[in-house]
Amino acid sequence: MRILLVNPPIYDFSAYDFWLRPYGLLQVGGFLAGQAELFLFDYLDRYHDQSTPFAPRPDRWGRGRFPAHVVHKPAVYASIRRRYRRYGLPRTLFLEFLEKDGPFDLALVETGMTYWYLGVREVLADVKTIMPGCRTVLGGTYATLCPGHASGLGADLVVSGRDLHPLWDWAGIVPDSHALPFWQGYRSPDPAVVKLTDGCPFKCTYCSVPVVCPDFQPRPLDRSLAELELALRCGARNVAFYDDALLFQTAQTLEPFLNATMAHGLNPNFHTPNALNARFLTSDLAQLMVAAGFKSFYLGFESESREWHSKSGRKVHATEFERAVRNLVDAGASSVEIRAYVLLGHPRSSGQDVEKSLRFVHSVGVQSMLAEFSPIPGTPDGELCRQFVDLDEPLWHNNTVFPMVLWGEDEVLRLKNLCRELNVSTDH
Repeated sequence: MRILLVNPPIYDFSAYDFWLRPYGLLQVGGFLAGQAELFLFDYLDRYHDQSTPFAPRPDRWGRGRFPAHVVHKPAVYASIRRRYRRYGLPRTLFLEFLEKDGPFDLALVETGMTYWYLGVREVLADVKTIMPGCRTVLGGTYATLCPGHASGLGADLVVSGRDLHPLWDWAGIVPDSHALPFWQGYRSPDPAVVKLTDGCPFKCTYCSVPVVCPDFQPRPLDRSLAELELALRCGARNVAFYDDALLFQTAQTLEPFLNATMAHGLNPNFHTPNALNARFLTSDLAQLMVAAGFKSFYLGFESESREWHSKSGRKVHATEFERAVRNLVDAGASSVEIRAYVLLGHPRSSGQDVEKSLRFVHSVGVQSMLAEFSPIPGTPDGELCRQFVDLDEPLWHNNTVFPMVLWGEDEVLRLKNLCRELNVSTDH
């Protein structure tokens, strides 16, 4: 069987390669590697061909801009005064790839943010046009959160959730569940991704993780180490943790993993794009993380308001955040590489006070990043937003759009400018 793995382009107001890899798709590819001939086309692979202008220069940690061009905005965004773009490799490259390397028996298409489905639709249309006999399958976040809407795009199968048995049964495949992710499908897999756990034990009312992966479960240590070693052999130097609760139960997960990487002489640059829970960042843990090669730290702060946190999941309080920053700096982490996520555009934001939260982060001596709220169907806070937008249309889940709907463009731009100004002054 010849199987094609596709990571679609992104249609959005903004997008940036913030250690973005289709990890779920690569895992599925690994399960199939011994059962089929695999082909990978990742529209978001900035290293697709270094001889073309499709590879913008990365920063020192492997992040960078995607190639992009302005496209016509969907009608629902008519009032949004921002340019809408298609991010990723040119569509012609994919069409040439299908003509040259096809036909394929099966095309597995990754889905990410729910409001990125226009890119998924584009891929399905091209596969069906060039290879009408190829069966198509959707899986991932959008397919899980909006299965009904995803079914309307014309795929032959939509896999909702983490149970892949419907795929194996439908395709008549016996997977190798012990196989490693398909990193060898890339010309260069830098940055790469690793996970030590699945799910999250916390139930923040604005987060999709309890919907997508409701149970917290540590992964076998030897498997996570093997995944890291494979990615490094394939050429990765920067590795991002995709765990949603990396600092929970670290005595059973992160600590033995880092001790093992150092014992094996592995020295990648580790990064944490998913928010770290500052409550668990002790002095000893900070020392271990810095010694093992962590270079960037993104802390989930959300708000300075203790009252707001008490209603949204009791994630972290200001004193805990302050202590975590102090522990990291004392351990040798650069304060420039420590950032705090502050939530913008939450439907229950009356007591959140975004400006006060930004100024508090500045007072601690680190930079802030505004995490714009996305109304996710199925979450308590997302469902509150049905009074403002049509949640049945995933384009309204867009985190650039919703804060503007809720607060107005002027207030959103004011807070973004304030965040930028405070960060510049902190950096100096």
